[in-house]
Amino acid sequence: MHKKASLLFGLTLIALAVLALAVNLLADFSGLPSLRTGMNTWPLIVIGAGLLFCIPPFLFRKQTGLGGLFIPGIPVLVTGGLLFAASVTGNWGLWAFWWPLEVIGVALGFVLAAIFLRVVWLMLPASIVGLTGLVLQFCALTGQWSAWAVLWTVVPFAVGLPLLLIGMFQKSDGVKLAGIILCGFAGLAFAAMSAFLATAPLVVRLIGPAVILALGALLIVSALVRKPETPEAPAKAE
Repeated sequence: MHKKASLLFGLTLIALAVLALAVNLLADFSGLPSLRTGMNTWPLIVIGAGLLFCIPPFLFRKQTGLGGLFIPGIPVLVTGGLLFAASVTGNWGLWAFWWPLEVIGVALGFVLAAIFLRVVWLMLPASIVGLTGLVLQFCALTGQWSAWAVLWTVVPFAVGLPLLLIGMFQKSDGVKLAGIILCGFAGLAFAAMSAFLATAPLVVRLIGPAVILALGALLIVSALVRKPETPEAPAKAE
């Protein structure tokens, strides 16, 4: 335990030192005033805190419960990364465009937690938070916030898709049926809204048919993949 704790802090310090060294070298060669203030590396503290959350699950693999540390750890790392980028460049306005990465970071934390904890149901919040974060990122970068008139359908789809996949892999007809219903509703609503809502951006109206095509193919595959029938046991002679 003592050796692994030393390894944990050692790896964290090395990672922070490499980042600080990179900033110092960039300051010397770029000549940017924002890199020469001497106060631009303070977000390394936040990054270090995130690493202290995220490294233990890799070091203590037998303690699977540590996988839950990814859920707070990844967002802290994303926060530190954004603060670091804004600090060294002096462009604090980047938060207006990249803040949804925080939401995506939470989703990534759930994905890693699901893998390390071996709890497949954590993919459900990962899907909901992740797809919502991607939509928020799209709107933040393009300014097309009116697209939410169509993209609200990502919420039932984000619930139905993991249910469908879990049902397929676990061969659970009830879970798969719930996923099919939710995905079907989301797909039909998305197609209808994107086709008939004139204010929707062109990219959204083009994605609609593509999503329906992919969803239809997935449903066909799920229908063709049948659980093998187990032979009936012969009746015992009385």
